[in-house]
Amino acid sequence: VQLQASGGGLVLAGGSLRLSCAQSGTTFLINNMAWYRQAPGQSRELVAGFSSVGSTNYADAVKGRFIISRDSAKKTVDLQMNNLRPEDTAVYYCNAALGGRSWWGQGTLVTVSS
Repeated sequence: VQLQASGGGLVLAGGSLRLSCAQSGTTFLINNMAWYRQAPGQSRELVAGFSSVGSTNYADAVKGRFIISRDSAKKTVDLQMNNLRPEDTAVYYCNAALGGRSWWGQGTLVTVSS
């Protein structure tokens, strides 16, 4: 399984960005897909994700601002980020988990300036 993240960049506070994670190496989109982020000097944290049964969960800090979505035909999982704040600045990683294994994308940097 390979994961390719894209869509990061520099944005002003209050702006929006859309991240995309493209999965390859399988014929199907893995159900357990999620976005994590890691800010400088901090540990990696879950931002939003899909469970194995398709339900979504969000970190409290992003509820109401971020939306995770998936396209099984394209094998992509996107993260729409609205009303961005400086504290959202981090490297964002996509993750896939299946059968006790876990894979990470390379990370994409999101910088929110005030």
